[in-house]
Amino acid sequence: MLDLGRSFLASVERCPDWTAIVDGDLRLTYAEWFERVRNVAGGLHEMGLGHGDHLLVVLQNGWEMATLHWACQFLGAIMTPLNWRAKSEEVDYCATNAEAAMVAYQEISAPAVAGSSVAQRLPRVAVGGASGGTQTFEALLEAKPAPRLLNATADDWSLLLFTSGTTGKPKGVPRRHYHERAAAVAHVAQNLYGVGERTLGVMPLYHTMGIRSLLSMTLINGLFVCVPKFNPAEILKVIESERITNLYLVPTLYHDLAELQDSVKADISSVRKLGFAGAPMNDGLLKRLDALFKPDLFVNHYGSSEVYTYTIEQKAAGKAGSAGKSGINQHIRVVRLDAKDGDDVAACGEEGQIVANLHGDESFEGYWKRPDANEKSLHGDWFLTGDLGYFDKDGDLFVTGRIDDMIISGGENISPTDIESVLSLHPAVDEVAVVGLPDDRWGQRVSAFIKLKIEVDPSELDQHCRESSLPDFKRPREYVFVKALPKSPVGKILRRKIVTGEYEK
Repeated sequence: MLDLGRSFLASVERCPDWTAIVDGDLRLTYAEWFERVRNVAGGLHEMGLGHGDHLLVVLQNGWEMATLHWACQFLGAIMTPLNWRAKSEEVDYCATNAEAAMVAYQEISAPAVAGSSVAQRLPRVAVGGASGGTQTFEALLEAKPAPRLLNATADDWSLLLFTSGTTGKPKGVPRRHYHERAAAVAHVAQNLYGVGERTLGVMPLYHTMGIRSLLSMTLINGLFVCVPKFNPAEILKVIESERITNLYLVPTLYHDLAELQDSVKADISSVRKLGFAGAPMNDGLLKRLDALFKPDLFVNHYGSSEVYTYTIEQKAAGKAGSAGKSGINQHIRVVRLDAKDGDDVAACGEEGQIVANLHGDESFEGYWKRPDANEKSLHGDWFLTGDLGYFDKDGDLFVTGRIDDMIISGGENISPTDIESVLSLHPAVDEVAVVGLPDDRWGQRVSAFIKLKIEVDPSELDQHCRESSLPDFKRPREYVFVKALPKSPVGKILRRKIVTGEYEK
């Protein structure tokens, strides 16, 4: 299998004059971008970054971050990106865990890097005029190419992603060149991307969705339009001006786009393919997006940093809630909740834990220097996802939530996802999250936290649930109206913060 450096080079030689990347006023063809990638790789080499070394990157999406990513692939170095909002303590931990050889950062992340004692002992590449660096990104652009252009094989490490765990320290997920290329090829196939597609680089490049957009576009000589920070108004302008053909976002970003498009009425007709991942999409938003974009393809992609693709549903709006069937590089099962291995399979319709085969081409091999995490999540040939779900009679997977999100009320196990979908269909509901709050009688009571579009009485929402197919024991016993729901940097609703009262009232 080709490594990623050779993959990039093949795309350059295939269509050198096609536009590869856009960042504001900057537009680079594949040939122009390759020259800059090659120079940056040479500059990093001169600074001492070599094969197998980790480059810790704390940057927003931009052509500089994408260029550093590709430079690492040519050098055989390991791209190790962090959230640009990371604090000094996280920089310290991740740099130590990865044994980082070098750090790259910009002005917005400069305070965290300056406050990290570990980062201050390393060579530091300052991007965009940031202070405190030992070298500037601009100087790297003037460097000579490395003596040897291609320094990696398909078996070398390409990337180390740190997962944002709900508790404890982040876990490093190492991925080889062939893991990353297989995932990108599958992404192209499963989203029916054609040569020359045009996408938004809005999902952060420290997140698996952002990486997948970058790699898949490069493989097919597509266009990657950098978006440093999500802004619905700017996104709609870019969709119109760059004639974006596909979107790959988390549901909350789609929600914000749809809200603004109702009043702005931008020309979004170029977008023919929608894909979402990162969290389930409720029925209300599915129907709204389907009517708004009228896409040729609407893909629910269910996966993770550890195993990029679990399952794919290419007609998301046609079968609400379905995550579809195993991806082309994966084998998925649902096992009983008390199962000790992947062979204790749950019956059709029985809720259990979703497990993924570790022999899949996109599957990781274990966490970076975290045997404790491996012991918890890796069982024989299977990765325990921590997600709950079941297969229906058609063999389609339905993801019902996280095991940690399970509500236990009156002895019943209740997943929040289907309750949220029912409530999302009420015209007054904008966004909803369902959690279990402590209750002396029931153990936990089912509680719905709702951001409203229009005022509504809780009794009307309760009646809406009674008239649905929702079993009575799942019906919320409490409705809390909020101004905003807490979300992660990539737009996931954080139920754990709702439970602890960290939301905007």
